[in-house]
Amino acid sequence: MATETKQEDITETVTRKKRSPIFIIIMILLVGAGVFYGVKKYTYSRHHEETDDAQVEANINPVISRVSGYVQKVYVEDNQLVRKGDTLLVLDQRDFLLALQQAEAAANTAKSSYNAAVSSSVASGKNINTTQAAVAIVNAQIEAAKVTLRRAQQDLTRYENLIKDHAITQQQYEQALATKQAAEKQVQVLVTQRNQASAQSSAAASQTNASTGQSDVAASMIKQRAVDVENAKLHLSYTVITAPETGIVSKVPVQEGQFIQAGASVFSIVMSSDKWVVANFKETQYNKMMEDQKVTVHVDALPKHDFEAVLSSFAPATGAKFSILPPDNASGNFVKVVQRLPVKIEFTNKSDSLLKKLRAGMNVSVDVKLD
Repeated sequence: MATETKQEDITETVTRKKRSPIFIIIMILLVGAGVFYGVKKYTYSRHHEETDDAQVEANINPVISRVSGYVQKVYVEDNQLVRKGDTLLVLDQRDFLLALQQAEAAANTAKSSYNAAVSSSVASGKNINTTQAAVAIVNAQIEAAKVTLRRAQQDLTRYENLIKDHAITQQQYEQALATKQAAEKQVQVLVTQRNQASAQSSAAASQTNASTGQSDVAASMIKQRAVDVENAKLHLSYTVITAPETGIVSKVPVQEGQFIQAGASVFSIVMSSDKWVVANFKETQYNKMMEDQKVTVHVDALPKHDFEAVLSSFAPATGAKFSILPPDNASGNFVKVVQRLPVKIEFTNKSDSLLKKLRAGMNVSVDVKLD
């Protein structure tokens, strides 16, 4: 009997506990909180798009040597701040100095050749004047000799008539004949001299033309050698490698005495002048996103600070299209994968002091406020 009474008491106690309003109130509060959170989350998601697939980006400028050579001196260290124009490293300049001296010597030789060609051209021009004057003198002598020959011919004709009449002696006739023959020979000699003078004048003219051509070639050679000198100076200037922009030097792997190939990247400079964020949103989030929408950026390294930003631009293609091996869905079995679209986000509050702490590659979360 006592056992049955005790059992009834226990049953009555459990029934009383089940009917307690505290449990019901707690359940109502939990359900209410869940509904409130769900409604808030749904309302928030209708006006915001979020992603944590985002990183801080910055301009990274590779330092590239334009010439090959051995490193003579390194002036920077890892993670050092450099200004635009600062000397980063210097290559051994001895080979380039010799090349410059050789180019300058060749330029001087070209100038000497040009001066010699000009002098030869001037001398040839003077020879032309001399030979032309000689030709003119001989022509005048020929004309005078022809006058003498005509007079001698006329005298000989008169003497021939006189000797037929026995008015003169045979000796006088022979003297007139000799005078006429001497005049003919003089004309022939002068004509030969004129031909020789004319030939010398033609040769002098040819020599002048050749000297003029040599002068033109020498002038062109001077320009070419001047270009060689400038090229040697340019290569010599390349031995001093300077910072192209202001930024922070990455790890410097080169040492003094190390050989560097032309066109090889020595190290990089991360420019500190500007930073931005590239966020990869799902293509299903792209519908209501537009440029100039406000963005809140949360950096994992600075969790208690919100950065103000704006959506700047959209990439022209998805990230998969820029990969080394872009997917080709026509080549095999098709599996639909949600693509990611890179979006550029720029910071708007440039006076934010914490922007200096951002580094390229840092993970961030972005929250785009939809209009």
